[in-house]
Amino acid sequence: MSRIALVVSDVDGTLLTKDKILTDDAKNAVRALHAAGIGFTIVSSRPTIGMGFLIEPLAITLPVGAFNGSSIVNAKLQPIEQHLIAPAVAQRSLDVLNEFGVDIWLFSNERWYTRNPNGEYVSHEKRAIKADPTIIADFTPHLLEACKIVGASSDAALLARCEAAMQQAVGTEATAVRSQTYYLDVTPAGHDKGTFVENIAKRLGISTDAVATIGDMQNDLPMFARSGMSFAMGNAADDIKQRATHVTDTNERDGFARAMETILKVG
Repeated sequence: MSRIALVVSDVDGTLLTKDKILTDDAKNAVRALHAAGIGFTIVSSRPTIGMGFLIEPLAITLPVGAFNGSSIVNAKLQPIEQHLIAPAVAQRSLDVLNEFGVDIWLFSNERWYTRNPNGEYVSHEKRAIKADPTIIADFTPHLLEACKIVGASSDAALLARCEAAMQQAVGTEATAVRSQTYYLDVTPAGHDKGTFVENIAKRLGISTDAVATIGDMQNDLPMFARSGMSFAMGNAADDIKQRATHVTDTNERDGFARAMETILKVG
C-alpha cells in the first residue's frame, strides 16, 4: 500500500459528534497529520455556508468539497469549481418530494431556501451549519441556482421509498442519495465525493492510492472506492462497513481520531 499523503474526511457522523461538536481529540489528530506532512481536507453534503466553522480549528488550506463534492471551494469558501442541477431536473425533484409530502430545502452556494420555517429539521440544520434559512413562498425563481435539493423527514421508511422514486425520476441527470437517514440529497450528476477525491489528488500530484478516506453513509462509498485506504465509522450501517478497508470506533467515541492514529502508524 502507498504511503498516505492525504486524508479526506466526511463531516457529520464522522468528524463531528451527534451534537455537532468537534472534539479536542479530533483537532489534535488533524494537527498530528499536519505535523507528519499528510494533507487534510473535508467533503460533505453540507452547503458551502456550513463548512466555514471547521476551516480555522483544523488549519485547512486545501480545497474543500461542499454539496457531496459537486462544489469545490478554497479555504476562504470562494468557488473554484461549481456545478448546478439543471432547472428542469430541479423541478422534477421538487415534484417527487412534494408527492411524498416531505419538507423541502433548496441550497445555492450562498443561501438556504425553505418554504417552511417550522419544518421538523430546520432547527437541527440551523445548529449544524450555523446559518439561518431564507423563507420563500416559491422555489421557482431559484431553480437556476440549485446546488442541492434536500428532502427532510423523520420517517426513514418513507424517505427510503422517496429515494428510490427520486433515483428513477432523475435517472442519470442528477445524483439522489441519503446523507443521513432523515435527509435525501439531490445533487448535480457526475460529481460526488469520489470525483472530489480524484480532483484533489490530481491537484496535489499524488495517486488516489495515497489517499485515505473516512465516512459513515452511503454517499461516502464513492470516495471509499477511489482511495487506497478507507475507514467506516463504528456508527455506520453494516453495508457501509463492508465496503471500507477498515472500521473505526463511533463518532461518539472519537472514532475519527482513532482512525488517524492508524494512518500515522502506517505512514
